[in-house]
Amino acid sequence: MFKWALIFAVVALVAALLGFGGIAGTAGGIAKILFFIGLALVVLFVILGAAAARKVT
Repeated sequence: MFKWALIFAVVALVAALLGFGGIAGTAGGIAKILFFIGLALVVLFVILGAAAARKVT
């Protein structure tokens, strides 16, 4: 997920440098959404992993 967020961020930067404002804004928005989805998944899996580890011990 973070890989795709980084790819879209780079696309947004390149598009902004070339003057494509609409594409840059859209790609930046997609990158932001993907980053926060990835961050939420990381937090979720850390919590689930800690709960599973607590049950095992």
